[in-house]
Amino acid sequence: MHPIEVTLDVVCGKWKGVILCHLQEEGILRFGELKKRLPGVSQKTLTLQLRELEEDGLVNRKVYPQVPPKVEYSLTEYGTELEATLEMMCEWGINHHDKVGPNSDSQLIEKPN
Repeated sequence: MHPIEVTLDVVCGKWKGVILCHLQEEGILRFGELKKRLPGVSQKTLTLQLRELEEDGLVNRKVYPQVPPKVEYSLTEYGTELEATLEMMCEWGINHHDKVGPNSDSQLIEKPN
């Protein structure tokens, strides 16, 4: 297996990289907060992507024993090791959006400084 395959296997999927970026930028987010930041994702897909990231050891899932249930997601220490990689991917996307973006007319969301 080529090393890039390992990386792509973990961060690929339409939403995984975006989920990781939001958790990297904001620290801890509840499921509903993540869902609001990803308006095109279904609840089922978001749940699946979060489970896969948790299984890969990149995301913590903390469940509070209360009604209604409260669940928070954050990056693990292992997940924070992707910070530089995600930053480089984000910069590449900013620099090449007009050339290769699926909808070159769509606007990029400014990333926080």
